Amino acid sequence: MPKIYVAGHRGMVGGAITRQLQQRQAAGEDITLVTRTHAKLELTNQVAVRDFMMTEKPDIVILAAAKVGGILANNSYPAEFIYDNLMVQCNVIHAAWEAGVERLLQLGSSCIYPKAVPQPMREAALLTGPLEPTNEPYAVAKIAGIKICESYNRQYGVDYRSVMPTNLYGPGDNFHPENSHVLPALIRRFHEAAQESKDEVVIWGSGKPRREFLHVDDMAAASLFVMDLDKATYDSNTQPQLSHINVGSGVDVSILELAQMVAEVTGYKGKIELDRTKPDGTMRKLMDVSRLADMGWKASIDLENGVRETYQWFLENQDSFRR
Repeated sequence: MPKIYVAGHRGMVGGAITRQLQQRQAAGEDITLVTRTHAKLELTNQVAVRDFMMTEKPDIVILAAAKVGGILANNSYPAEFIYDNLMVQCNVIHAAWEAGVERLLQLGSSCIYPKAVPQPMREAALLTGPLEPTNEPYAVAKIAGIKICESYNRQYGVDYRSVMPTNLYGPGDNFHPENSHVLPALIRRFHEAAQESKDEVVIWGSGKPRREFLHVDDMAAASLFVMDLDKATYDSNTQPQLSHINVGSGVDVSILELAQMVAEVTGYKGKIELDRTKPDGTMRKLMDVSRLADMGWKASIDLENGVRETYQWFLENQDSFRR
């Protein structure tokens, strides 16, 4: 009967992982699920985390807790993004080892890869060039998380794994008008434009940059798939110092195509205008997911259906997003 601690169970990804573990429990799987709210356990507090781990003694730790945000938040609070994420990772991973945890899964981000990198982005691209300046502090922390896991594996013989998701979306996302990522931001903007019968919605840039999106339920399924892999299979598909695994849909879409899809889903009938005076950013960001596919997992939720589901969740919870 494994005891599984999910750090960050109230976040979008942690919540999806927790729901799927609860479904396993309901199906009769013998699992003990352990969670703590931020109010009950401050993960940047080393002593508190150590005491918690030594008391609970989980068999498996899933580290989905992180400080996350869009470009504005990353630019505004770089010190918080690097400090908080480094402290959470260091505290949870080290305390897990001290408590005898043999298996741990930590979640990272596709922003670990250099700004100028061949597409699609392969795991081997890690540390081959400069990072995107706007989220460099966060990316450095996530890279450190991979290397902490690899170092503990090498020195202590534990089985600590890392998965790197592409852009995630879905129920539980952040729809804040300033701090959200592109997809939830578009959902909120087009919804409000539709409600107010606006004639046009302006999006930044040429609309040509391409981005990949993965539904959070697919991410949760992939995370548990990787966690469940036997060590021989995981080790045969990775390397001791290149052990992380990309998780994505393997399909990208232009920002204009995405905006058109969101407009249709939200019922917006006006024009979509492009502000070409605004920067496009990186023209393409697509994950190479062949490593995970070779292990036997592929995404199952297509983007349009996922956006429709996410919009429905937004409608049911929009009162909590009002400023």
